[in-house]
Amino acid sequence: MSDAPAYASTYTEDDYYSLPENIRAELINGQIYYMSAPSRMHQEILGFIFKKIAYYIDEKRGDCKVYPAPFAVKLFEDNSKTVVEPDISVICDLDKLTDRGCTGAPDWIIEIVSPANSSHDYVYKLNLYMNAGVKEYWIVNPIDQSVYVYVLEKEKFKAKPYTFRDKIKPGIYDDMWIDFTELKL
Repeated sequence: MSDAPAYASTYTEDDYYSLPENIRAELINGQIYYMSAPSRMHQEILGFIFKKIAYYIDEKRGDCKVYPAPFAVKLFEDNSKTVVEPDISVICDLDKLTDRGCTGAPDWIIEIVSPANSSHDYVYKLNLYMNAGVKEYWIVNPIDQSVYVYVLEKEKFKAKPYTFRDKIKPGIYDDMWIDFTELKL
């Protein structure tokens, strides 16, 4: 994702949904940010985590739904100027699901960092997701093989660092673990 907005004007979700289907972009605070195609490593990690979560939900017959990108998330119901596409979104309040994606904060969001978009994930989206009330936010960095887990406590994120040598327990589930040593890159 480019750090520079696509245009100098202010855009809304109507503009976002009017983009051609083959264009990957996000709308953040009225600015459109175009995204490049993800790398193979990015997709390997996304597939690994997505399968772990989907398998867990299926095995437990859980009520939550998991969606990989591209999947539109309008974080704030009353704000038409922000629509993001997290790499992975887990939504447990199914009333938030719409034909277009999700309206409201997902319970758990995972972003896999690309060199071109690291400031977006570590700064902009961190604060955006915290302010929206996302319960848990993971930033997975393939370059330094780190995972930062942010858990919302009293309207602030509390951070804990991990590596690809760790087994990580998502806070939204009592008995789920993702063992990153199983990730074969």
